[in-house]
Amino acid sequence: MSALSLGLVAALCWGFHDICVRFLSQKVPVSACIITVLTTGLIFHTGLMVFYQPTFSFEVKGVSFSALSGVAFVVGTFALYYAFQRGPVKVVAPLIATFPLFSVGWAVYSGTHVSVFQWAAVLAIILGVSLVAGLSSDEDNEFPPLGPTIILSLIASAGFAATFATGQSAAKLIHEIPATLITRLVAVVVTVVIILLLRAKFWSGWSAFPWLIAMGLADGVALFSVIKAAGLPNQHYASVASSTFGLLTIVLAWAFLKERLTIAQWMGCLVAFAGVGYLAL
Repeated sequence: MSALSLGLVAALCWGFHDICVRFLSQKVPVSACIITVLTTGLIFHTGLMVFYQPTFSFEVKGVSFSALSGVAFVVGTFALYYAFQRGPVKVVAPLIATFPLFSVGWAVYSGTHVSVFQWAAVLAIILGVSLVAGLSSDEDNEFPPLGPTIILSLIASAGFAATFATGQSAAKLIHEIPATLITRLVAVVVTVVIILLLRAKFWSGWSAFPWLIAMGLADGVALFSVIKAAGLPNQHYASVASSTFGLLTIVLAWAFLKERLTIAQWMGCLVAFAGVGYLAL
């Protein structure tokens, strides 16, 4: 699979994950959601390690990059959950979806040539996601002040960009499967420490548990897909394509929850996927 295809797989998985976050974060402690999702992902990645038994070497630099990726993923995940909990989605989703700008900027810094048209395609994707999310209905709910929500959303964006950059760097050195496993293991350990320090809750309750397991599997597949793009041509495309998760969250809500999509939102979908289509050429 190409880096772009892997990014779209990640977007679909995170789209499902985030549509669940929209509802569960209102009813279930965020800490319990995150630890259950991350632990499920850890079990998934451990299963991949056992099944494939890849040949690898634990280079200190590669392990360090994986560990940094895990810490960044925890930062991004906590910020994402709390941002979605605060809402509105029309503010949160577009801001979090800006992480391809960090990813492409890092690619340029690392020596990858990115043309003006490729930059335009990236901006088109972000514009399309923003248009769809910005026109979404939040059912006239009252929301907390936007300032902290915006900050949390931008922290999530930067956290995910750092996760992908360090994770892909690690995958080049020690193979994508152990790199992702270490990332997930560190993320679980850091999350446990945070929950203990905050004296927050670990248990979600039985009603939410099956959904959190499904979210954890989707999150595991998504993270592995983006990191697996390491070494492929235009590896940053995986991060770019995965940013359409915000758009897919709303499209999935239209498909399964019967939420209405306006003509302008459909136009946003076309703009975003036109950008993806150009990158696929």
